[in-house]
Amino acid sequence: MPRTARTRPTRHRRLLAAALTALAATAATLSGPTPAASAASATAATAATAATAADVNAARNAGYESGLSNWTCSAGSGSTVDSPVHGGTGALKATPTASDNATCAQTVAVRPGSTYRLGAYVQGSYVYLGASGTGTTDVSTWTPSATGWQQLSTSFTTGPTTTSVTVYTHGWYGQPAYVADDFSVLGPDGGGGADPGPEAPATPGGLTANAVTPSSVTLAWNQASGATGYTVYRDGTKYRTVSGTSATVSGLTPATAYRFQVTATNAAGESARSAEITATTAPSGSGGTPTVRKHAVTGYWQNFNNGATVQKLGDVPGQYDIIAVAFADATTTPGAVTFSLDSAGLGGYTVDQFKADIKAKQAAGTSVILSVGGEKGTVSVNDTASAANFAASLYALMQQYGFDGVDIDLENGLDPTYMSQALRSLSQKAGGKLVLTMAPQTLDMQSTSGGYFRTALNVKDILTVVNTQYYNSGSMLGCDGKVYSQGTVDFLTALACIQLEGGLDPSQVGLGLPASTRAAGGGHVAPSVINAALDCLAQGTACGSFKPPRTYPGIRGAMTWSTNWDAASGNAWSNAVGPHVHGLP
Repeated sequence: MPRTARTRPTRHRRLLAAALTALAATAATLSGPTPAASAASATAATAATAATAADVNAARNAGYESGLSNWTCSAGSGSTVDSPVHGGTGALKATPTASDNATCAQTVAVRPGSTYRLGAYVQGSYVYLGASGTGTTDVSTWTPSATGWQQLSTSFTTGPTTTSVTVYTHGWYGQPAYVADDFSVLGPDGGGGADPGPEAPATPGGLTANAVTPSSVTLAWNQASGATGYTVYRDGTKYRTVSGTSATVSGLTPATAYRFQVTATNAAGESARSAEITATTAPSGSGGTPTVRKHAVTGYWQNFNNGATVQKLGDVPGQYDIIAVAFADATTTPGAVTFSLDSAGLGGYTVDQFKADIKAKQAAGTSVILSVGGEKGTVSVNDTASAANFAASLYALMQQYGFDGVDIDLENGLDPTYMSQALRSLSQKAGGKLVLTMAPQTLDMQSTSGGYFRTALNVKDILTVVNTQYYNSGSMLGCDGKVYSQGTVDFLTALACIQLEGGLDPSQVGLGLPASTRAAGGGHVAPSVINAALDCLAQGTACGSFKPPRTYPGIRGAMTWSTNWDAASGNAWSNAVGPHVHGLP
């Protein structure tokens, strides 16, 4: 195809020529003022300067810090960007088309018979700034090319009855996008007041110490509304600023208590400091103690491809506080388990990459554990020898891969005596650094006499959380003796109540649900149902017909099968449930 020059449509070319002619006439007029005109200008300038102290900026969201709030852009041409910006953290970017000049405008309140100075900083080709509906002479100014920030400015006088004026920027048809920032309409207050500008962000909540070593503490907190960054304070002194919701404070002394706070920041300033927490570094040589968040989200990561999104461990979103690697495999030795990464099924994911991802997750405060069992996994621990084999093989895998602990997901029953023995042995080998979770089926937790429930109570002093699978189960009895159908708030709250009233600490109870309808045969609920159930149990709000006998503010959180199925749905589950869990009291 031959390369030909693209010409502007005739109508547009005439408009641009007219604008250039008008600009040239204006420049000629300004180039040769008479002495009398110069004196009059000086007098007007003096008067304008004197009036400046009483002027306000009538434009709202003048720095585009609140997106396009107060602004309307033609044909959906406008958006806000964080780079380039002239000031603050936002700027307008508008893109013309062959039939639209990307006008972005707002109507401002003005005082009748008053003069206003209109200004904006712009970048781009053929960028215009103007005002219409002034009641006198509408005005505009423009630049043919601004490769860096250039200030456009003009002024207008309102008519005797004019109380509002439309101010705008626009580009030119078929030209590239332009950028504008720090818009101003300076003059007397027309009743709308001054642009309040951006507000300082809210104070971050949910500050916790997620991982502790002899020389460092990893902190995490909830996202604060309006924040563009965060500042971490150690013992009352500013330590560092970060852009995300976690930070590792290093260079600490072993076995020493430190106080931490965090603030949120944006262009308007800094929030109040968060509630203070204290974390104590681990003793020298201990290697550190994994600390799970007070309210935590658990997700199972699939070491196989079953049609869900194939992930590397490093792809798992940061909303997950515990990642359970699924699954360990049984061996021919009674009770012993092994683990082999499915590199081929995971697209060539290597063991070295897997180990590095485990370390990276742990450095960010996430615990990575190995799950034993699953729907097809059969591991029998039914005597002293098999209990010893179970503990020894799991501890060897923890050392080999760096796992923080183990998840018990045996769906074919277990012996509470010998499984408890095995888990205590594993805890002793791990030196108290064991993250221990369980994922029983709903039926397994109907009564404290069941094997799973008895095991959980037997190891309560070393147990992290029991995430019961509230799906694939049909209807079940609640703690009030009534029957509830799966897929409802009542089902989740009435069945969790059995564990909460049956001897487990609230911090050891989590709600396990599938991430999508494809992840399980039945029992999937919308994230809003999970959040409502958590609110009901933690605070007594958003309950269904079942009302728990008391509230359980320390309830641990939620679990899902799986991070892969979550990813297949755009991480909708973790994006909705994660912040809610982390925001519980």
